[in-house]
Amino acid sequence: MTAPTAAARAEVCVVACAEAWRGDGEVLAATAGTVPTLGARLARLTFSPRLLLTDGEAMLLSTPEDPARIEGWLPYRKHLSLAARGKRHMMMGASQLDRYGNQNISCIGDWARPKRQLLGARGAPSNTVNHPVSYWVPRHSPRVFVPRVDMVSGVGYDRAAEAGPVAARFHGLRRVVTDLAVLDFATPDHRMRLASVHPGVTVAQVRERTGFELAVPDEVPVTREPTADELRLLRDVLDPHGTRDREVRV
Repeated sequence: MTAPTAAARAEVCVVACAEAWRGDGEVLAATAGTVPTLGARLARLTFSPRLLLTDGEAMLLSTPEDPARIEGWLPYRKHLSLAARGKRHMMMGASQLDRYGNQNISCIGDWARPKRQLLGARGAPSNTVNHPVSYWVPRHSPRVFVPRVDMVSGVGYDRAAEAGPVAARFHGLRRVVTDLAVLDFATPDHRMRLASVHPGVTVAQVRERTGFELAVPDEVPVTREPTADELRLLRDVLDPHGTRDREVRV
């Protein structure tokens, strides 16, 4: 068994992602990326035991004793039913994000003649208007955090408000976790706010790597580090081969 040592930045990021599902109850946790996946599994094994986790396709994963054991089958029709009724909380990635949480994963440049074609909108529009969404950004930079996204894939707070109750009913952007910080939208106008900085990171560093003005409180806390039990689970049970370090390199 691995003896607990000081947490690496990747491990702080995993815990910050896990915290996105705290208090969610029985919802389907969906993830894009290694760190968010580990975060959801860690949340299930600790403070959010009612989370539903899938293998990314159709199988529900099971118990704390054997996190990879198959517990049940999730047919696609059931998956879509959960998503459409607000019973899903997904942590997506983002090629661009603006101050109100509009996300772009489609293209860089004018959509009619883009400089670079990306994934396409995929499920981002329906995700963001049908259930809670968070974001994971492994490289915090002005290229990601931009004043205006080149194309709206995931819907931000300003556009959801403009679209009215149909779009805003289940819309909710919970948090953005990056390799530097945790951000949220807990401001009167739902503008992106600096919620915490990871250990060893300064507010000035986050500001420097953000392409718009963040809302910054007078005192910014430090992101909590993993407990000894969380480190044990992460290092010995969930990710003994250290795949988390491939996404977060500090």
